[in-house]
Amino acid sequence: MIFDNQYQKQRIEKADALREMGVNPYQNRVVKECTNRKFLERYSYLKDSQEKEAIDESCTVAGRVKFLRLMGKAAFAKIEDESGILQIYFSRDDLGDEWFKTVKKMVEVGDIVAATGYPFITRTGELTMHVKRLELVTKAITPLPEKFHGLQDIELRYRRRYLDMIMNPDVKKTFLLRSKIVSLIRRFFEEHGFLEVETPMMHPIPGGANARPFVTHHNALGVDRYLRIAPELYLKRLVVGGFEAVFEINRNFRNEGMDHTHNPEFTMIEFYWAYHRYEDLMELTEKMFEYLFKELGLPKKLPFGEYEIDFSTPFKRIAYKEALVEIGGVPESILENKDAMREYLKKSGVETEDSLGKGQLWGELFDAFVEDKLIDPTFVTHFPIEISPLARRSDDNPDIAERFELFIAGKEIANGFSELNDPLDQYERFKAQASLKESDDEAMHMDEDYVEALGYGMPPTAGEGIGIDRLVMLLTNQHSIRDVILFPAMRPQKQQNDTTKEEENNSEEEK
Repeated sequence: MIFDNQYQKQRIEKADALREMGVNPYQNRVVKECTNRKFLERYSYLKDSQEKEAIDESCTVAGRVKFLRLMGKAAFAKIEDESGILQIYFSRDDLGDEWFKTVKKMVEVGDIVAATGYPFITRTGELTMHVKRLELVTKAITPLPEKFHGLQDIELRYRRRYLDMIMNPDVKKTFLLRSKIVSLIRRFFEEHGFLEVETPMMHPIPGGANARPFVTHHNALGVDRYLRIAPELYLKRLVVGGFEAVFEINRNFRNEGMDHTHNPEFTMIEFYWAYHRYEDLMELTEKMFEYLFKELGLPKKLPFGEYEIDFSTPFKRIAYKEALVEIGGVPESILENKDAMREYLKKSGVETEDSLGKGQLWGELFDAFVEDKLIDPTFVTHFPIEISPLARRSDDNPDIAERFELFIAGKEIANGFSELNDPLDQYERFKAQASLKESDDEAMHMDEDYVEALGYGMPPTAGEGIGIDRLVMLLTNQHSIRDVILFPAMRPQKQQNDTTKEEENNSEEEK
């Protein structure tokens, strides 16, 4: 049996005893008239009143018992609901002798109760409920962790997020803020004329990003399907179909490694805007940040670990090549010489394939020498076309893409570009990507249906993706993506127990 330790058995015995008394330890017909916060707000006037109680007032609250102090003929408890903690007081005189004895014996920390009573101020000045009626709503079989040590094990916190939320109130605050951030982002795009849509989660061809997909099998069709790595190609099909401003907030899945900024399933917003260019997207992104900070009441300078990040707009902008030289310290003289770049990377401990082109080597240099130095919000523009298979070529320089990425705190937060809408150019780029599949399992597949869609004509369009999880990390000062995802991916516990020393070090570094 799963509940087999002595404390759980004792609580099960109490639940059984309640049933024998005719009391259901798992009630359903409970009316919660107000939250703890509303109770405290409604009767806060008593603190400044001559009268320290309001006997004629009555309200029913419900929540989990987090503290219980039993005395001879009375008791104090603190109960917690989603809105906060409320102190309640109950006595033998109010509940009756028999039920008071039952409550003292049967109700424990962790149980969920409903209390009806009136407000009063204690001698210590705390607004409290004087309980006239107390019900046991749910009997908790498993005791909560010990009060003073709480729930500290980081792995256990992620595996049992429900327990993490019970024991650590700040965790709930993080996810309440996450929900508000997502809601505000949705409202921002709707107010700017975008239509929210839903596109498939299972794709016949993985596309829209360079990533390794998860593979599943569709039994009815007898074919493999891929959990989507990005919604991009479907959203752009909708632009072809006539929707000129669309967005989607949903999950993507990438069968890759996990670390403090990567989870195999993660949330993004992608949006596409016909008759606009990538410069328009950068301005829209700045407006979105301004809107979020205003609505959330956040200061423009936020702490993030050892940094203080300045979110004042406009954000800094720098071209890719300039970033390599000015921020990364890469000698400009080597940027046109593949052998020189490979040698420079090798001296820094970065091994590269001989088959990499100039643009791909620029990408390796950027990852090694630039990315982690981009702390304040920075738009990096003018990406090499070689690493931008879906972006439009610059009219001024065919080796450069009309693309940007937004970096904050050393991590990519957003990626956007003027979309490639030339079907013949797109076909050739897909072919080039497909030719790399033998050596690069993250290279894109050929998607002939998408190319055919472009053949019907897609208007000039700009599109962008923003990582919701990383954005929430920034705004809540969280340094692991697991702390902003309710149920992050975890290794099986047996595998976790057998983890290698290297994995243990990675886990320790993430903490």
